[in-house]
Amino acid sequence: MGVHSAAERVLAGLDPEQRSAVTAPAGPVCILAGAGTGKTRAVTSRIAYRALTGDIAGRHVLAVTFTARAAAEMRSRLTVLGVQGVQARTFHAAALRQVRYFAPRLLAGRAMPELLDSKVRVVTLAAAKVGLRADRAAARDLAAEIEWAKSSLVEPGEYVVAAAKALRETPYEPARVADVFDAYERLKRGNGVIDFEDMLRAAVWGIEEHPDVAEQVRNQYRHFVVDEYQDVNPLQQRLLEAWLGGRDDLTVVGDASQTIYSFTGATSSYLVDFPRLHRGATVVRLVRDYRSTPQVVGLANAVISQARGAEARLRLELHGQRRPGPEPELRIFTDEPAEANAVAARCRALVAGGTPAREIAVLFRTNAQSEAYEKALSEAGVPYVLQGAERFFERPEVRQAMIALRAATRSADAGTPLPAAVVEALTAVGWAPDAPPPGGAARERWEALAALVQLAEEYAAQPEAEPGLTGFNEELARRAAQQHVPTVEGVTLASLHSAKGLEWDAVFLVGLAEGTLPTTYAKTMEQVEEERRLLYVGITRAREWLWLSYATARSPGGRARRPSRFLPQLDRSGGGERAGGAGPARRAERRRPQVVSCRICGATLLAGADRKLGRCPTCPSDIDEELYERLREWRQRVAGAQKVPAYVVFTDATLTALAERKPGRTEELVAIAGIGPRKVGLYGDTVLALVAGATVDDVCPQKTSEK
Repeated sequence: MGVHSAAERVLAGLDPEQRSAVTAPAGPVCILAGAGTGKTRAVTSRIAYRALTGDIAGRHVLAVTFTARAAAEMRSRLTVLGVQGVQARTFHAAALRQVRYFAPRLLAGRAMPELLDSKVRVVTLAAAKVGLRADRAAARDLAAEIEWAKSSLVEPGEYVVAAAKALRETPYEPARVADVFDAYERLKRGNGVIDFEDMLRAAVWGIEEHPDVAEQVRNQYRHFVVDEYQDVNPLQQRLLEAWLGGRDDLTVVGDASQTIYSFTGATSSYLVDFPRLHRGATVVRLVRDYRSTPQVVGLANAVISQARGAEARLRLELHGQRRPGPEPELRIFTDEPAEANAVAARCRALVAGGTPAREIAVLFRTNAQSEAYEKALSEAGVPYVLQGAERFFERPEVRQAMIALRAATRSADAGTPLPAAVVEALTAVGWAPDAPPPGGAARERWEALAALVQLAEEYAAQPEAEPGLTGFNEELARRAAQQHVPTVEGVTLASLHSAKGLEWDAVFLVGLAEGTLPTTYAKTMEQVEEERRLLYVGITRAREWLWLSYATARSPGGRARRPSRFLPQLDRSGGGERAGGAGPARRAERRRPQVVSCRICGATLLAGADRKLGRCPTCPSDIDEELYERLREWRQRVAGAQKVPAYVVFTDATLTALAERKPGRTEELVAIAGIGPRKVGLYGDTVLALVAGATVDDVCPQKTSEK
């Protein structure tokens, strides 16, 4: 096959935007690639096209990825396209290769230091040296802070100021973290070991401080490709700039809407600012989505269209290229166990209907949420695998807590309520029922133990349950045994973070309630927007079938919760929380997202209560207090006559909406969420009369007492 025909074969089947990316001239090229738009095909085809046309030689290309899997896929595709010699590696693998090669020259014959697999052991020792007793969770959080600092090019003496500027939620007081950071660096040097960030820094140092090394590296690598460019941190960017040495043959690929790792030091600013930093850069947008159905793509667009901040400037409106599929299901449940059981039942039905279990995923915000789904899937007989985390009952803090709970049976007061007895026992392993501690690992540990307290509350509420700690321990043992059943293939359980880069035929996005997504720990606008992007990433994992759900309470009878502000909301009249009981047309109508705007500021309203009121919670209320009191009195009389709770007639939120919006016609009455045709038929004329000024006695005269 000739060079020309081989190059044309590379272009065959590309869409116009992909072809533009592939054939763009040498120089800075930025490919903004939405989820499912074929970015790997585009970037490997670009390398192959340039190599096959003689523009570059494969041996002079360095393609950098963030995972070994992505690097392997890139190498495989390039081989199929007939291109050899391209180096496709992660940042760390590329740096390690170079540092090892140049070590004899850079270290003047000294042996290369040993590379630490994990910082935790050395961090624990460093904490002890400065007077901190750090358990494993605290040590992991300290290690994460040190990793963030080093990735952000922050030295120990600069940490306090840098952490304040970045609004870091530190596991200890920032000055104490800085002390541990400094002790950690000293311990490493004393023991002759380096960590992964040191290795990247060594690669930078070797190039920046040694002209002969720089010349050799730059002669070897002349053309650079960086995948997932929105996830680059300052240290990686500095290494990239060292490799480039002022040259501009750089192709970057990224999606600002998938920026979800800023807590590690990753920043999308290099992607966002690429055209400004590289004058004359070619920018190509890939927007044709080949992964998901138009229905899934439409929901993803609706969620990300509300985004704000720097990343929103580069958001892409995707266009689904697949045949239409089912509408995404948006479901509401009374509590989390009911939600988990419904998910497990649907998973079982999907598998029975021919969907391979490996093509189904249940995605959640935090790993602590996995237990309910592990239990529900086990009881439904559906095999599962946990992605990127330990199974709930295999976590060290849970195993330790179960030992403490068994020990507590010997001393617990028989009259103590089970949840209180569990809380008391967990204090022995350092858990307290107040606010969770700062730090990701410590908070995850706290949430796992809080999940045991929640299990105790649910267990105690079961009338058939064996009372006390003994029965609860037996229940925990049963659950642990179920979840230790080995599986070869199963439904994937994963956090949203660990799901990035993966895809499945059917995806369940669960626990989509305020306080969970977005998490209560998201305080700033930037943090909230990252939570929105997490949901976007979750939605775009689904090829054909998508389920989104939340529970109105964590446990049966628990405190009410609101749906995630990121969700397009539904009309929930008519029992929308039920899994069945309505025909297909009725269910489809309930699932269809409806857009409602604030009547005061015009913003899109996402939360159900806000949609009912017709305004944002922060916009001023114009309620007619006198009308509201008349409506309340009328509702009380009607509820008493019908012998039903007052909220069955109208909820407080509906009364507030009536007193604020003061509808004058039936059409305006129906426009208020929660007032459907049935209630208009029952109460419409009466409500309109009350709004018009009628008294409660006018519309609902009290009966005369019988003699």
